[in-house]
Amino acid sequence: MLLNLHIKNMALIDEMDIDFGNHLNIMTGETGAGKSIVIDSIMLALGGKLPKDFVRKDAEYGLVELIFSVEHTDLLDKLQSLEVSDLESGQVILSRRIIGNRSVSKVNGETCTIAKVREIAAVLLDLHAQHEHQSLLIPANHIKLLDRYGHEQLDTLKQDVERFYKNYKSLSEDLASQTMNEEEKKRQMDLILFEKNEIEEADLRVSEDAILEEQYKIAANSKNIADNLASANHFITDVASDAVDRAIREVASVSEFGTELSSMQETLMTISDLLSDFSRDSRDYLEENTYSDEEFHEMENRLNLINHLKAKYGKTIEQVLDYKEQLENQYDKLVNHDLYIRKKTAELEECEKKLDAACEKLSNMRKQVANTLKMQITDALVDLNFLDVRFSMEFEKTKDYTVDGYDNAYFIISTNVGEEMKPLWQVASGGELSRIMLAMKSCLADADGIETLIFDEIDVGISGRTAQMVSEKIAGIGRNHQVICITHLPQIAAMATNHYLIEKNVCEDKTITNIHRLNADEEIMELARLISGVKITDTVIQSAREMKELASKAKVN
Repeated sequence: MLLNLHIKNMALIDEMDIDFGNHLNIMTGETGAGKSIVIDSIMLALGGKLPKDFVRKDAEYGLVELIFSVEHTDLLDKLQSLEVSDLESGQVILSRRIIGNRSVSKVNGETCTIAKVREIAAVLLDLHAQHEHQSLLIPANHIKLLDRYGHEQLDTLKQDVERFYKNYKSLSEDLASQTMNEEEKKRQMDLILFEKNEIEEADLRVSEDAILEEQYKIAANSKNIADNLASANHFITDVASDAVDRAIREVASVSEFGTELSSMQETLMTISDLLSDFSRDSRDYLEENTYSDEEFHEMENRLNLINHLKAKYGKTIEQVLDYKEQLENQYDKLVNHDLYIRKKTAELEECEKKLDAACEKLSNMRKQVANTLKMQITDALVDLNFLDVRFSMEFEKTKDYTVDGYDNAYFIISTNVGEEMKPLWQVASGGELSRIMLAMKSCLADADGIETLIFDEIDVGISGRTAQMVSEKIAGIGRNHQVICITHLPQIAAMATNHYLIEKNVCEDKTITNIHRLNADEEIMELARLISGVKITDTVIQSAREMKELASKAKVN
């Protein structure tokens, strides 16, 4: 569950720490007090988009940090599979620091990509942001909700479908690319033969270009090399060698007077040998690296040919030779084109049978899961004051296979007696969508094993008896999960296990949003404010006390 939320330098928040408890955590406050900043900050830490100008202008950076406690073994295993480190303590810390236009996300102290943070966050909590219930108006989302609910029964079947579909898609694309008439086939074969022969005639050898380029540089600069080596030999032969020989004779005449003198004589003799070696090596070099004009032009033409082939077929000789091998394979395919088509067609037909069978298995299991889900959602909707509701899921077969199978499935509903069942997006109003989404969240929470659920104003468009029933449903979810809920309704706020008030105050010419947990008396006064608005009378306060007492009894029942 979420233990602590720390926010610093975000919008109207200077610095805020919230310690959340078990069961139902309620946050209330005046409109504009900063409730949305808290939710936006949480979404930011979970990998959400950074709102414009969200970091306080007077701050160097902004920071959001969430501390989770994870106890369930299944969740720890999922986090382990996502390579989250330091799980021995059972804590996961998600943080995001924003500096200018840059942000850094970390999980347990290790820098993470936003995509990885989102994966990890999906294991830890489910956040219902404002207007998320509008996603129910998009039919494609319905099958995603079904698959999420039935993931234990469906995941393996979906993996099978995905594997067969990828193979089916690859074979289909390959066959489509092979469709051609005889004239086109001949044209392709002629082009392949031309390119293949051009490469073969060059008789390329690996690394040949590097050797040639070295030789070409030497040949292009052969006159300078010869002149400079001749000049160097002149200095060695006519100057250095004579001087060293004289020095050897001078030292030799006194070498008998000490070992150090003998050592000097040997050094001079070594120098003489080195000079002779250089003179010999330079003559050998010139003999080995002397090129005629004809040899130079041959070398130049060879390099031009190699570079021409590299420009057409690959950046290196190895790549050019690999391309030639590909051409040979393509030519073989074309020569045996009819046989190849028959072979691939047979493979495609066999693959389609396997894919169709896998899709059928997945579809059948989806329908079983849908039956269970529709009964649970129907029960949850009755709890939410849909007294005459009928809820189900319609399945149609898609025209083509997809990576998710061949099911086009969508929710259908009737909320009144005598009305036919229609697709959800054709029937439900905004308030009804909120309650339907709440019903689904209550079912999905148990299926996902997620410990923490956050509801941002799930109460949009409801009031009266419906509001009371929504409050009881949220409290019911809070029995087995940690729920954090922002609300304007006193019926929901009364159900709080822990009640927090978000307030906006002016301090030293700055507007600051703060939050604090309410004690029992403060809870009553906040409920009274939610009931009456501005003017709070003794009667309103008494009503708030009665509402809190009734909520306590409802939670026990």
